Amino acid sequence: MLFDRLMRPALYRLNDNDPEKVHERTLRVLSRLADVPPALAAARRRFAVSDPVTLFGLRFANRVGLAAGMDKDGRALAAWPALGFGFVEVGTVTRLAQPGNPKPRLFTLPHSDAVINRMGFNNSGAAALAQRLAAKGKPDIPLGVSIGKSKVTPLEEAVADYQESLRALYPWADYFAINVSSPNTPGLRALQDREALAELLAELARTGEELAAAAGKPATPLLVKVAPDLTDDALAELLEVCDEHGVSGIIATNTTLGRDGLVADEAAVGAETGGLSGRPLTERAREVVEFVHRHTGGTVPIIGVGGISTGDDARRMLDAGASLIQLYTGFALHGPGLVRGINRALAGSRSDDAGRPASPRTP
Repeated sequence: MLFDRLMRPALYRLNDNDPEKVHERTLRVLSRLADVPPALAAARRRFAVSDPVTLFGLRFANRVGLAAGMDKDGRALAAWPALGFGFVEVGTVTRLAQPGNPKPRLFTLPHSDAVINRMGFNNSGAAALAQRLAAKGKPDIPLGVSIGKSKVTPLEEAVADYQESLRALYPWADYFAINVSSPNTPGLRALQDREALAELLAELARTGEELAAAAGKPATPLLVKVAPDLTDDALAELLEVCDEHGVSGIIATNTTLGRDGLVADEAAVGAETGGLSGRPLTERAREVVEFVHRHTGGTVPIIGVGGISTGDDARRMLDAGASLIQLYTGFALHGPGLVRGINRALAGSRSDDAGRPASPRTP
């Protein structure tokens, strides 16, 4: 691919082989696309694929979304539909602005087709994102907002922390992703435990219903993003809690603390702490999607994410039970041609009900 052979190496040379500088420069360029309508239109003609699907009462332009982490603060919202995405998830955003973990904190492993990050929810805060959305508007595709706990907030105050982010962003989100599974915020994954998760979901659902009633609209769907490192028993318990509190869907999965699947010559980089994403996560993410689909009897919609870098990966994720998929590492490493290729593969091969839950729960 042209991107792999020429564009990606050039980006890294221009940015001192620093993946985070590449990420930042890419966002700056994409954020300017909205100010150049001819460029935006040209990108849309080249990359956009119409293959609509309806889920959660929302019409998605196609099944391929941008995962949280790429555009945390919603800086390039006009660009994502032009690059072929059918929906976009911003964040993870926290109530308080925070710088994230010390640098370096992002590492590419090109031979393993993988990335390790320990970013630590670096973002400008929920209020700043709300202000940007108020000023710039939403994209013309569904907008998900991933919310997480501020690092300085004690676990016992986590519920209030999430609630404030929910309140600030409720007018703008088409769905919320409740991130309790990042490995890069100390103690966050403890919120996947039954008692903590039950309290969090109950209060977020209550807050959402109050906000929806005040606005005279249906409640915004709440989805829970799960870790790939949970045991089957722990995942089953989490799904029971989600069912008890009417969660609209599951996002499977976040990054992993495991290091299986890395090639030998990248072992030194692989020793860096943080969450691993990309090709080494492909099989495990699909296993989790399959488990969720089977355990819930196909009644809970699933967004499948993790190690999707080919049309076949995406097809198999849908076959495992996902209704939608998301990209991050694959897009970062291989460019927008991957989005177009996957969308064309899915549009050309799916049946009317492929990858859809039998009786999906809707809010």
